[in-house]
Amino acid sequence: MQKQEWQAPRFQLIRKIWQNRAARFSLMVLFVIVILGIIGPWIAPHDPTKTYYDAFLVGPSKDHWLGTDAIGRDVLSRMLYGTRVTLMVAVMAVGITFVLGTLIGVVSAYVGGIVDNVLMRIMEVLLALPGIILALAIVAVLGPSQTNAMIAIGISSIPAFAILIRSAALTIKSSGYVEASRSIGSSNWWIITHQVIPNIFNVLIVYTTLFVGGAILETSALGFIGLGAQPPTPEWGTMLNEGKDYLSDAWWLATFPGLAITIIVFTVNILGDALRDIFDPKSQGK
Repeated sequence: MQKQEWQAPRFQLIRKIWQNRAARFSLMVLFVIVILGIIGPWIAPHDPTKTYYDAFLVGPSKDHWLGTDAIGRDVLSRMLYGTRVTLMVAVMAVGITFVLGTLIGVVSAYVGGIVDNVLMRIMEVLLALPGIILALAIVAVLGPSQTNAMIAIGISSIPAFAILIRSAALTIKSSGYVEASRSIGSSNWWIITHQVIPNIFNVLIVYTTLFVGGAILETSALGFIGLGAQPPTPEWGTMLNEGKDYLSDAWWLATFPGLAITIIVFTVNILGDALRDIFDPKSQGK
């Protein structure tokens, strides 16, 4: 019985992901980053908002491992606290994109007709604007804050996500089992929730993973220009902005937040590419 359970599709998928070297490596790195984001406030050596008046712009040392900023705050502590803020904003933003983008894409594909035309024309108009520009416009209307940045990033990513999901859902819509369900009187909602969405779940996972990297970049970009998390809340993009004026004298202020952003975006993109290879039917026999 235990052997049969281990051979179930869900366990085969987990085993396939774990056997992929790129996916395994990226998952391990992301696991460490997430753990640091969770326990960061407890392991931070200093209060991230406390000013040390005898340590303005002090480089990495035994007392301040990553140095201090222009007003004497510990960079390592701010990095650890900022991990939670950056990840939370990005994940919540992608959650908004996932829910609304999936709903729009699936409904557009399944219903078709005028509903499909109207929804897709709206998505195409929004897609004509770069995501960061649309996010800036939304934040300008709502006001700069961590919550509004999350909403803006989530909404700005919906058009691209919805169009991708619509393409995947169109293939399922024309399948024989969907037609069979219609012929026996199954409701449209039942077909969407029990047949269309489950059969594009792999696509949803891949696209969602790839969108996380973009969400982290946009989160940092909004923080960099002062439209994300507001001071004194530590956030990687805000820390980059604070360090840009001291690149020649205090290289550590911008270097460490920049490295953190680069590592997590790079890792998420590796994971997305690995998942795409795993779920691609053309690669199943390789």
